Amino acid sequence: MSILVGTASWTDKTLIESGAFYPPGCNRAEARLRYYSSVFPLVEVDSSYYAMPSAANSALWAERTPAGFVFDVKAFRLFTGHQTEPKFFPKDLQPELPDTGKKNLYYKDVPAPIIDEMWARFFAALQPLRAAGKLGSVLFQFPRWVTAAPKALAHVEHCAERMHPFLTAFEFRHESWFNEEHRESTLAMERERGIVHVIVDAPEGVTGRAHTVWEVTSPELAIVRLHGRNVETWSGAESAAERFNYEYSDDELRELVPPIEAIGKRARRTHVIFNNCWRDVAQRNAVTFMSFTKFAGRSPN
Repeated sequence: MSILVGTASWTDKTLIESGAFYPPGCNRAEARLRYYSSVFPLVEVDSSYYAMPSAANSALWAERTPAGFVFDVKAFRLFTGHQTEPKFFPKDLQPELPDTGKKNLYYKDVPAPIIDEMWARFFAALQPLRAAGKLGSVLFQFPRWVTAAPKALAHVEHCAERMHPFLTAFEFRHESWFNEEHRESTLAMERERGIVHVIVDAPEGVTGRAHTVWEVTSPELAIVRLHGRNVETWSGAESAAERFNYEYSDDELRELVPPIEAIGKRARRTHVIFNNCWRDVAQRNAVTFMSFTKFAGRSPN
């Protein structure tokens, strides 16, 4: 059983501004990643959601981290059905984008040749991590308006086909994917396509979050993403930092150990990602969580 623990991003703005995690003088990108990877064996790359990642950066990440370190990489926002302003496309492709008269473009708005080029560049950006044996999975975080309706399901399956043979994980935000009607068909779709099912921990009784389903759909990997349990800020927050501003108590962390250990026995590897990114809360929670278990990881220097 291999269970790795890490956080979503090592460059979060509030984390750096807090001055609470990185030691004095750790001000450059290289130094931060080297320090982070001395504490944790896993990280989730968040920047690849906001802008197309580059092979050059991936090569640097692979070079600056120790053997065995793993990156889970978020898929670019256009692929997951999020609204995407033209400025977030590569500059050389921006003149070729259609003028829809609207601020944002969606996947369906973009001509097929540009779509193909975007996928090709995304795969090229992943390659250095993959070649170094440091690419965990590629995470597709589908927004709450991507429901289990046939049209949306077709796009989800299209993404699965495009990503083959990369190990790919799906996190759904709309509750329809795991409601009574669609739960089994969603899990069956993930199993059939070798997609990693993402188990979410988030506030109960709020909108914009799928049901928590403790299941494994890929023999290779299981992922548990911990978003915090802040009911007050989950809906209507102006920023991700506000939404995920939540510190798990020690008791809450201890309660998570048994189900995660059980999941860990059903896949070759399990990734536990703390996404409660507010200042150094995620990092402190992750370190505490590892102290309650025998999970693979390193203690702070």
